[in-house]
Amino acid sequence: MIVTVVGTQFGDEGKGRVVDSYGDRADVVVRYQGGDNAGHTVVAGGEEYKLSLVPSGAVRGTVGLLGPGCVVNPETLVSEVDGLRERGLDPDVRVARRAHVIAPYHRVLDGAEEAAKSDEGVEAGTTGRGIGPTYEDKAGRRGLRVGDLLDPDLLRGRLEYVVPTKRRLARDVFDVDVEDHPEAFDLDALYDRLSAHGERLDDEGMTVNAERYLAERREAGDRVLLEGAQGTGLDVDHGTYPYVTSSNPTAGYAATGSSLGVTHVGTGEVVGAVKAYTSRVGTGPFPTELDGDLAERIREAGGEYGTVTGRPRRVGWLDLPVLRHADRVNGLTGVAVNHVDTLTGIDPVRVCHAYERDGRRLETPPALTEHWSDCEPVYRAFDGWSEVDWATVASQGYDALPDAARTYLEYVVGELDADLYAVGVGPDREHTVERAHPFA
Repeated sequence: MIVTVVGTQFGDEGKGRVVDSYGDRADVVVRYQGGDNAGHTVVAGGEEYKLSLVPSGAVRGTVGLLGPGCVVNPETLVSEVDGLRERGLDPDVRVARRAHVIAPYHRVLDGAEEAAKSDEGVEAGTTGRGIGPTYEDKAGRRGLRVGDLLDPDLLRGRLEYVVPTKRRLARDVFDVDVEDHPEAFDLDALYDRLSAHGERLDDEGMTVNAERYLAERREAGDRVLLEGAQGTGLDVDHGTYPYVTSSNPTAGYAATGSSLGVTHVGTGEVVGAVKAYTSRVGTGPFPTELDGDLAERIREAGGEYGTVTGRPRRVGWLDLPVLRHADRVNGLTGVAVNHVDTLTGIDPVRVCHAYERDGRRLETPPALTEHWSDCEPVYRAFDGWSEVDWATVASQGYDALPDAARTYLEYVVGELDADLYAVGVGPDREHTVERAHPFA
């Protein structure tokens, strides 16, 4: 059985808590794209774990695999693994040898390019973690892969080819003083650093041929949970381009990014994580964006600050055109709606049912981002709900939710071709109202 969990909005929808809820019945949790630019928070045993690269299941003792569709910063990887060990955990993390490596020069170039774009007013709002430049090198056939770190001669040859090019790019295009960044542009220093990471990964048996590894696990009858990073609105093909990430968080990439194969992934479940309102980090269109006291209230109640960057997130009302688009693109079979408790005490609660643009009514976003920015939301208002003991609600089940909250949820799910699997009413797994389980 294979279950894929995707974000339906712009990331930060609570995918980590969904994966955490389902992960105890999975044997392997696989990240299939992205890198350490996407944070996820897991609460277990009263402890909060903030991770940006290690799959969520590692906190619960489930095998975590970073698939070939990921880009891996080895420093972040070993730091997070060591951090979990220091807290008494023993994470079993594997990395696909075909996954590409984020090198120090990628991070320097990412920051330099974003600064140049900012001067022109066209910045994408990246985290500066080197994700985009690494995916560029992957597509340009000049990237480093995890397997390269295990072969000293191969690694040396790769660096001798790519480092002079990166030095020229940094110096001549972005006006970076490369001598100020020896960790990024000195070939010998880079080689020593990356080969040391390769030795560590090899010594601990962390690298695998993902295709073979997952085929063996699947043939043994193991349950596999595929975890996407970010969300549909940030997908490089289906999102608000160019204000997107550099990979495909949508479910269609789960087969490629994990190496499980489309016929295996496609026969499983696709669960969309939905936030009960909308949030976004960085630039890009946001028709339902709020400001002022109400925005600040939602931001504080929902803890809307980036796990990786700490930046305050933009917040707004739930956007059904965005959800309908995500439903179609991902082929959702179920949704888990999180942060219902965050909207407590707000009355009325509004939902964007559709857009209007140039006198036309739109049920889904236009293909061009510039047109998306011109859309005016058409709202529907719902009665709000009062504070309750959410832990008790979670233990008693769906019927214990406030009537107004159920009305809100049933309207939202009724607009999608998917069932309501779960409702999140608090920060940890115990605050989940479960209606169906994809691994049941």
